[in-house]
Amino acid sequence: MTNPALSDHLFMLFDGNNLARKQHEAFMLLTVTEQNWPHTAMISVGEIVALSRTSLRLSLWENTTTTRNIIRTGQATLTAVSNHSACYIQLSLNRLPALEEAKHPRARFAAEVVSYREDTAKYADIISGVQIQLKEPAAVIERWEESLRELLQN
Repeated sequence: MTNPALSDHLFMLFDGNNLARKQHEAFMLLTVTEQNWPHTAMISVGEIVALSRTSLRLSLWENTTTTRNIIRTGQATLTAVSNHSACYIQLSLNRLPALEEAKHPRARFAAEVVSYREDTAKYADIISGVQIQLKEPAAVIERWEESLRELLQN
């Protein structure tokens, strides 16, 4: 399915709620380098929030290859495994202004879903994607919650 809107299960995964329950979920964010090579980075539920099924916000570390690629191209592909399918989300991104009083300064981006596609296999269920184990869950989840509140500011 190609559609410019997230499915219900991905919208709920990216809704910014219940981060403790979602703490093990991580996703791949793909961009393109200046040399036209694919570049892959991981992003967690504490760095992405869905405003709607077609609008997301991302919070990324400053001065990373991923951030520079997005600033240069305005594009990225987010991949996730959810609901027994591999999900591919093409995004058009614009940088948001920095927050002067941010507790967790990051590069903030508004993202519009350009296309959304789910990939399933008739012969098998996809049971997991990237899974992470936080070393200090309480501290990280608190930072994620604070970061997402900052990400939602205008």
